[in-house]
Order: sequence, then structure tokens, then C-alpha cells
Amino acid sequence: MATVLVLTASPSITSRTSALGHHVGDELVLAGHDVRFLDLRRLPAQALLAADTSAPEISAAVQAVLAADGVVVATPIYKASYSGLLKVFLDLLPQRALEGKVVLPLATGGTVAHLLAIDYSLRPVLVSLGASHITTGRFVLDQHIDHTSGGPVLADESTRACIARTADAFRLALREVAGPVRSLAASA
Repeated sequence: MATVLVLTASPSITSRTSALGHHVGDELVLAGHDVRFLDLRRLPAQALLAADTSAPEISAAVQAVLAADGVVVATPIYKASYSGLLKVFLDLLPQRALEGKVVLPLATGGTVAHLLAIDYSLRPVLVSLGASHITTGRFVLDQHIDHTSGGPVLADESTRACIARTADAFRLALREVAGPVRSLAASA
């Protein structure tokens, strides 16, 4: 199965965005994928802001992106755009870091006014990093995410079904993109 990196880009310690990213990652684990999680807020701020790619934690984070077959990018939407934390991290990546990878953008926000932020602000940056296979992203309203009670993360059935369809499309794309690459590598 494919190796997937789930990037969560919320600066909050208790984060709906992180809960959503971990929910999708856990679903991918159940489907047999090797899933790693990278909560960007845990990276050392000084090294991150100074773009110090020689710092061990930053270097390891960049290498995790490069090694993955698929990347789930989960971000809160603030002022109609993805988080500054995500922007700082994406700026550290090599120009073609997402080339050949399947990418799933996920976003959370407090109002449907941010619904198109994935397509208008995040997708162009992902494309500039070489992503040519970006599956349909999903925006989830904060009110539909329960990140504190210990119950289901997705509070209502329609949101659970929507995220399940989104994750299924990502898994299918991983199979189509990562499967042939693994097959060729095995025959070499």
C-alpha cells in the first residue's frame, strides 16, 4: 500500500483541523496504507520562520513530504486563505516537492463564505509545488467537528458520508498513481 503523510496546519493545541486530518488518516490506516502524521505546530518556530532546512526537525519534515506517495493537507481557513503556518512550511519545500504525489486538500472554517478557499488559494500553491494529481478537496464547517468530547469527530451523518466519499476518491487515486510506480519498482 501507499505511504501517506497527513500535514495538519493549525496553530491551535486543540484543533478541529487536526482532528479532521487525523480522522482521515485513521481511515487510510484502516484501508491498509502506511500513514504518518505531521502537526506543523510542533516544528520549532525559530527554525521554521528562519527557513532553516538544516535544523533536524525541519529537515525530517521536508524528507517526510518527499518520501510520501500521497499527502493530505489539512488547514484552517483564516480570512479566506489557508493558515500562515502552512504557508511558511510550503515555502521550505523544494520547487517540485509534490510532483508525482496524490494530494488531498482539507479545510475547516467557521462560515460557508470560506467554501472556495481550497480552489482559489490553496490549490494554486499545491500546483506550483508540482502537484498534478490533486483530488477533490473538502471544506468542513467547524460546527460539524467535535474535537473535544471523545465521541465521533464528525458530528453529523452527512459530514461523515461526505468525508468518506472524499477519502475513497483519494484512496482510488493513490491506487492508480502509486500502484503502477510500485509495480515498476518491484520488477526492476
